Amino acid sequence: MIRVDGATVLLQWAAGGWLFLWVTTRRREVGLGYGWLQRLTFLALAAGSLVAAFATEPTWTREIATIGFVVAGVVALGVSVVRRKAGVAGQRDVVERRTTRVAEMTGIDRDEQRFDKSAAEFPPVLDLVAACIGLVAVLFGSIAAGDPALLSVVRGITSALFLGVVTDAMLLGHWYLVQPGLARAPIHELVKWTGVLWVPETIVMLIPTGMVSLLNGTIDDAYNGLLGWFWIACVVTTIGLVFVTRAALKEREYSAVMAATGLMYLAILTAFGQDLVARILLDH
Repeated sequence: MIRVDGATVLLQWAAGGWLFLWVTTRRREVGLGYGWLQRLTFLALAAGSLVAAFATEPTWTREIATIGFVVAGVVALGVSVVRRKAGVAGQRDVVERRTTRVAEMTGIDRDEQRFDKSAAEFPPVLDLVAACIGLVAVLFGSIAAGDPALLSVVRGITSALFLGVVTDAMLLGHWYLVQPGLARAPIHELVKWTGVLWVPETIVMLIPTGMVSLLNGTIDDAYNGLLGWFWIACVVTTIGLVFVTRAALKEREYSAVMAATGLMYLAILTAFGQDLVARILLDH
């Protein structure tokens, strides 16, 4: 039996989200404020994981690694704040091009956001380090969740990545309101990864003892199989929303990004249903 632990679920969400934060920050296009928002969010989730763990039954290897994750995350956040004057290279270039274009068209030099090009930028590798430590903590939590250990680990890591990327995609969509002119490549990348990770996420939940056992009646969900059909609906709807979101992002209008963000809101709901409903039902 592979148990579902609230502390591990919160940890998975934080670690997976932090990994795909790095996927975005490594591009050096999205403003530093987006990173601050994400890091604070995932630090809160990681802290919640520790509170939940110590309020119930701690798994010390997981908790020690989680503390390391929090420390690495605080360091990344601190360095980002200290080096904020440098901005990020991609954002600086966009601001400079737009300011120059407006000045050429109107003859008016408008005020622009000022960056210090001589200052060192935030190194995105710090986000990768924090994410890796967080995933190690997920590994320890998955091992402690029960047998078979290998299946528990595969499900734990896959769930972390899946829940993390769909959350980041939704939050990044909102950032386009804050940073006009941001290219669509960063959100395209996260939506693509959501679709890619949907495949292993679905497969690992079918591996015995998996959702097939519930669908064929071997496992009783106490609702005459209704929850199994609910899980199937979540699986199908999640990938459907990914395809629709990718189609929306192909439209040239700026409102297409907002439409994609709304669709990813729905995808978060169905993705969590796809993941957590299966894990809860299989916790027998």
